[in-house]
Amino acid sequence: MVVGSTEEGVCLLEFIDGRRVAGEFDDLCRLLNARTVARESALTRQVEIEMGEYFAGKRTQFDVAIHMPGTPFQQTVWRALLDIPYGETVSYQAQAIRVGNLKAIRAVALANGANRISVIVPCHRVIGKDGSATGYGGGIERKRWLIAHEQSVAGFRLS
Repeated sequence: MVVGSTEEGVCLLEFIDGRRVAGEFDDLCRLLNARTVARESALTRQVEIEMGEYFAGKRTQFDVAIHMPGTPFQQTVWRALLDIPYGETVSYQAQAIRVGNLKAIRAVALANGANRISVIVPCHRVIGKDGSATGYGGGIERKRWLIAHEQSVAGFRLS
């Protein structure tokens, strides 16, 4: 995974093979009026440790500070993602209700897709109304794996 951070927190965590990484870096530089500098920091080291614990099944929530620049609506949707319990999933419709607008299902899906902090801001926990794994920038198979991983660690019965 690739990590980007500001002084406020992690602003990018993306799978390195993702087709969106370069564009996300460009968007962040524009939004933050910043440039990228490749270096390790306390935040990137913390992310490395916490992600290792997550993938080992030893971490179910993250402590690292995050920085989520975006529109007010995107930030509302992303904050709501943080409220989805580990190992559980919700539908895009339920997520729209959580942010206060049932008619905003597509807008919620677009905001989820614009999430730049994979796994920590768990957009992978949002699924189709029929229970299908849909719409994940990291790929549907990865989304299925993340959900199954969390459900296994949490002790849920997998179907």
